[in-house]
Amino acid sequence: MSTIYARRRRPAALGATALLACAAVLTTGTPAQAAPPEPVSAATARTYLGELTVKAEGSSDGYSRDKFPHWSTQSGTCNTREVVLKRDGTNVQQDANCAAVSGTWKSPYDGGTWTAASDVDIDHVVPLSEAWKSGANSWTTAQRQGFANDLAQPQLIAVTDNVNQAKGDQDPAEWMPPTASYHCFYARMWVDVKHHYKLTVNTEEKSALNSVLNGC
Repeated sequence: MSTIYARRRRPAALGATALLACAAVLTTGTPAQAAPPEPVSAATARTYLGELTVKAEGSSDGYSRDKFPHWSTQSGTCNTREVVLKRDGTNVQQDANCAAVSGTWKSPYDGGTWTAASDVDIDHVVPLSEAWKSGANSWTTAQRQGFANDLAQPQLIAVTDNVNQAKGDQDPAEWMPPTASYHCFYARMWVDVKHHYKLTVNTEEKSALNSVLNGC
């Protein structure tokens, strides 16, 4: 999950690709509610899920959020959190430091609407700890940084802070968004991200995802 205080952390900037992605986000209009990149269709997600390696979840030994440098600078004074807040909100105004000072955010996880950025977390759809236990423990720090700040995949989304905190690092066999109508989209995002990064799934996780995707 993502913490609201982490916005102050500004590790080194990512590569040119991320900068271009950020520029594209900042110059486009903002939607009425959180809008990460569109995930693959349910049919493709079912195919992708069948291609994922099924493996018992690994150990959390050695895991630390610091091993996934997040909220990296994207452009100027804007870091990843601030870019997503701008992208996922309506009428978002930012100060000279790129901090969101006003706007409206609708959380698709629970339908909550917020007008203070402090009430909004940026969720890693596939949590950092889950990624670690699914294969990211063998990645380089640079690879983990790319994962934690990925604006190109459906991996980051602005949601109600306490809902994100309730999710923690749980997978879809353990937690799904309170809004049932969002389950299909969430499962598509989850599978899309895991497939892109070649992360593993455990048996219970795969079964839960299959159940959701078959009902899409």
